[in-house]
Amino acid sequence: SRSMSNEVAAPTLFDWAGGMPAFERLTSVFYDLVSRDEVVGPVFRDMTPEHPLHVARFMAEVLGGPQAYSEQHGSHREMIRHHLGRSLTEPQRRTWVALLQDAADAAGLTGDPEFRSAFLGYLEWGSRLAVINSQPGVELGDPGPMPAWGWGEVGGPYVAG
Repeated sequence: SRSMSNEVAAPTLFDWAGGMPAFERLTSVFYDLVSRDEVVGPVFRDMTPEHPLHVARFMAEVLGGPQAYSEQHGSHREMIRHHLGRSLTEPQRRTWVALLQDAADAAGLTGDPEFRSAFLGYLEWGSRLAVINSQPGVELGDPGPMPAWGWGEVGGPYVAG
């Protein structure tokens, strides 16, 4: 049997996906799809032209890439702040996740099962938190550090604050 010291560390999801160019392609394709979608399109009607790049930087950082979002746009708390009071629905969440998967295909992100499983796990986790944080009366507390998503992590059971 091989010892752990002889194993090469797995690449980050960010590197495996193709680095920053892959995430910029992903969000460019994604927001083009979103703009034509009747379920989630209205949510993003007033987004700035920079929004796709901001989301690319956020996802890249969470998946092991550079800390450009934290350095240039704030923290995990700042991302959550953008969802407050939006009253996102489950159909909007499911559409958002499906369109991101379609965009990943169209943008040429790797389709291998391990990567897509981890990527979808992150999309499910993050989008469900976004729905929770978007409901009326939710206040912005301290969400803790920027998430760091890898090949199989979960944060344990969700307990409402």
